Amino acid sequence: MSHVPHGRYSEADDPVLPAPLEQQLESIVEDVLGDEPLPAPAPARIVEDDDDRRIVVTGIGLVSPLGNSLESFWAAISTGRSAVGFNDLIPNVREYPCHIAAIVRDFNPREYMDFKEARRMARAVQFGVAAGRMALDDAAIRVDDANADEIGVVLGCGSTAMPETEQTVRLMLEKGGAKVSPFYITASLPNMPACQISIQLGLRGYNSTIATACSASAQAIGEAAEVLRRGDAEVVLAGGAEAPITELTLAAFCAMRALSTYNEEPQRASRPFDATRNGFVPAEGAAVLVLETLSHARARNARIYAELIGYGVSSDAFHVTAPDPVGDGAARAMSRALRRAGIAPQQVDYINAHATSTPAGDAAETLAIKKVFGEYAYNVPVSATKSMIGHLTGAAGAIEAIATIMALKHGLIPPTINYETPDPLCDLDYVPNEARPAPLQVALSNSFGFGGQNTSLVFRRYEERHLSPAELAIAAEIEGRLDEQ
Repeated sequence: MSHVPHGRYSEADDPVLPAPLEQQLESIVEDVLGDEPLPAPAPARIVEDDDDRRIVVTGIGLVSPLGNSLESFWAAISTGRSAVGFNDLIPNVREYPCHIAAIVRDFNPREYMDFKEARRMARAVQFGVAAGRMALDDAAIRVDDANADEIGVVLGCGSTAMPETEQTVRLMLEKGGAKVSPFYITASLPNMPACQISIQLGLRGYNSTIATACSASAQAIGEAAEVLRRGDAEVVLAGGAEAPITELTLAAFCAMRALSTYNEEPQRASRPFDATRNGFVPAEGAAVLVLETLSHARARNARIYAELIGYGVSSDAFHVTAPDPVGDGAARAMSRALRRAGIAPQQVDYINAHATSTPAGDAAETLAIKKVFGEYAYNVPVSATKSMIGHLTGAAGAIEAIATIMALKHGLIPPTINYETPDPLCDLDYVPNEARPAPLQVALSNSFGFGGQNTSLVFRRYEERHLSPAELAIAAEIEGRLDEQ
């Protein structure tokens, strides 16, 4: 190396270096566009990944207290309509402190399955089969011998057949064991919603059941994504089904003091985050999503609702019913989901809360959100679907995932209805009483269950990215100059 004597240095002695990268790019843009303005940049992808690992939602089906179609469900929650009313499924309900529930109405299993087969299924299983069929139809997937082996099912549930179990025990006690149906066992097994969807729809692929209480159907969605990523299926139906409204469960939950007692005003009973909340409202239904890889969806030109980009699970390791009072477990699930999504908390535009309307649960979830989001927790909108639809226990996570996806699709945040009296322990933006338009790109959905089971899902609005002619020309010019160098 040559040495320049001290005191005789000149910039002319420096080697000629290429212009900085920014100047090179500016030069290319000027050469290609001339005086034309640069096109407005499209939003950058948050996570770079190959299309075989990106998971999208292409079909939705549900049976709910707010209607048995996606259209009726969204019309109701986007306008703040409550499904809660008098619980007429239990004849002697007035003997208990809670007289209310969110019940599925106008459901006819004949519309979705053979009636003889339906009579051998539990009510929750019927809901699951109906939601599964609607989801598959919505995804425009026709099952045949060519694809049946590659379509799987992952369903979540809490108890599956409480009404049938109660009826069977009453029958046995009143008339003896000889009167018990031979179909009781096959109706009541926890895996029956997933298995009957498989049987009724002819789906011969991967099949599994998740039983993590109120977190189950959200976890089923997350696990279904993992099944797809590792190549064990090409399409998976994922969600949950539940029909828990019986005298036995009512008596048990009332003994726990877990249920709302706003009996005189049922539609105002579920009031998450409100200072006067006093328990959840029992509900029933089913919700199923069709998941597939982006490459598979594109290959069949599927309509895409949203992309599932993050999934996190944790355990409180604290108590069988009470949540971790400082929200550590829930915070870990949210943090893991965001980390898997590859995004910062500040990139989340909306949180669909678990928020059951219990004093301890809503306060703990608020604390957990603050732990994860810091000061941004006061800026991100949080709302509770359960304020309108009650608590579907094992199916809650899936139906709330649908609410989250529809919020992204329509740019409209469903409200938390019945929010009237602020609670000092719950001091975030809960989108009170009226839906709110917002430019949503990323949303988080929380589901927490008995036993300290926590699941968080992160969805992103799906938009097909197409380069403009100018962007294509710039890319080609850059590639050409790199080749020259």
